Amino acid sequence: MEPVEVRVAAAESVDIDQLAALAACTFPLACPPSVTAENIASFVDAHLSVARFAEYLADPQRVILVAAHGNRLVGYAMLVSGVGDDADVQRAVSIRPAVELSKMYVLPDSHGMGVSTALIAAAIDAAAESGADCIWLGVNQQNQRAQRFYRKHGFSVTGTRTFQLGTRRENDYVMVRQFPRGPRRSAPAAVTWPANTSSGNRRPASPD
Repeated sequence: MEPVEVRVAAAESVDIDQLAALAACTFPLACPPSVTAENIASFVDAHLSVARFAEYLADPQRVILVAAHGNRLVGYAMLVSGVGDDADVQRAVSIRPAVELSKMYVLPDSHGMGVSTALIAAAIDAAAESGADCIWLGVNQQNQRAQRFYRKHGFSVTGTRTFQLGTRRENDYVMVRQFPRGPRRSAPAAVTWPANTSSGNRRPASPD
């Protein structure tokens, strides 16, 4: 497919309804075939509702980026400051401070158009500019397509974790991309999102 021009910017309250619909549509794409529709629906209701996205947007420890083609949202990513309490993740992510790429999804009809590339580039930039020394994520061990994509963008497997999906416990790889240390990096104890995260930027997407 031909690359398209995609605008990647921080989500705003007016995006919440579209965000929730986008999340409900795209989350099943990352699930292995063994996951039941009931478990997917349970997760969506608990974590990807309009009410939950309103909470996420109000949380200063999170940033949601949206990719838009014209007036239509075609993808989103969510960054979360820190590593959390999971012992497996804490072992796998030894570099601190860290930012988690908690979610990144693109609509099926926008695959291959460079949207994922634009989104992850913006997510990596935002994490690096926040003062973090690395960005990390969890990816299902059966999702080889996503693993290849993340490796292409500098991530490597550093450990494993389990992920509760409804009544089922899934197995993830933990992948980390370390940022180069330099004079501008002061390794603060916590990250602070840069002011320009909310201004967005327009970047032509390259093919995924």
